[in-house]
Amino acid sequence: MLDALVTEARLRWGFEASAGLQVVAAETLIGSPIEASRPLLVVPLASLRGGDDVPVTQALAGRAGPSGSDPVGVLQRLYPADHAVGRFGQPDGLTVRTLDPVALEAGVYLAPIEPELAVAGPWAMPWISQRLRGPDGCPWDREQTHVSLRKHLLEEAYEVYDALEAGATPELAGELGDLWLQVVLHAQLAAEEGVFDLTDVQAAISSKIVRRHPHVFGDATARTASDVNRQWERIKADERAAAASESEVERGALDGISPSMPALAASQEMQDRAANLGYDWPSIEGVLDKVVEESEELREATNRAETAEEFGDLLFVLVNVARRRGIEAEAAVRGANAKFRRRFGSVERAAAEKGVALRDLDFAALDELWDAAKAEEKTR
Repeated sequence: MLDALVTEARLRWGFEASAGLQVVAAETLIGSPIEASRPLLVVPLASLRGGDDVPVTQALAGRAGPSGSDPVGVLQRLYPADHAVGRFGQPDGLTVRTLDPVALEAGVYLAPIEPELAVAGPWAMPWISQRLRGPDGCPWDREQTHVSLRKHLLEEAYEVYDALEAGATPELAGELGDLWLQVVLHAQLAAEEGVFDLTDVQAAISSKIVRRHPHVFGDATARTASDVNRQWERIKADERAAAASESEVERGALDGISPSMPALAASQEMQDRAANLGYDWPSIEGVLDKVVEESEELREATNRAETAEEFGDLLFVLVNVARRRGIEAEAAVRGANAKFRRRFGSVERAAAEKGVALRDLDFAALDELWDAAKAEEKTR
């Protein structure tokens, strides 16, 4: 039966064997990795193995979201709505938009689409990136280097960070896509230099995550998040030791924390790593006592350099307080910044309504407007 379907696809819809062929059972389609830029043949499961029993199939990881459990819905996400769908032994005229489960279960053929149109597949963006970097691609993209793209990587990362505040939203999907583009571009640049490509990037992170989760992919045991963190640090320590033996350069637990990270985030990461190795205050009371101690040392500082050092020590201890309370210090300060921005805007508007400029008001008058802005927030 399969040979007959392939022959009909070649005669009616121009199927080329050299393009390869994806053959997927309609009953297991939701769990199949389909690439729309390759020919696709969907057939009844019985035609492939001669049985009538239908296996329980889970949606493919990465496509388990909207329409993830609906075979027709999956195809409608992967292909343009007006893309032709060939029905074996039936007249033409069916499209992805008008596709229904009955037609799908009887067997259909979908011709490949151009790579730039297969936008929902994992290889669309790598193909587009390569095309942009080609001789007849985009002048801007061809000029980029790893260094010139660094600022864009940070910008996109911060935009994702901000979008996360609202949780899972369509806007977050767009921001994650922008960040993914930066990963793809750097992999493309490295591929052009013959150093690595996107396959190496994916293999590196996947193998690392599997290696560091032996309680999931192996026979280790970790019952709590704290157990996982301690195990993670032990595994990383073993990796650092192995790397040091190969390079003859010893690496410590804090190596790998980028000096370009925001300072509060870097402080919290360092303290997390140290705590996972056992270097931590027994209780938060000791940390709070340290806050008082550092505050007094800041008060007693006698010159600018000493004051700056003591101020840094105080901030570092405050980050420890945040860590012990389960607070992300960087996010907390961002929240405080947002609150100040919001309230100061209210102060500006209130002063404008009074017909006065902020610079003409003394501190007492400004503080009164500030208290009014706080009170207004509480009534909302």
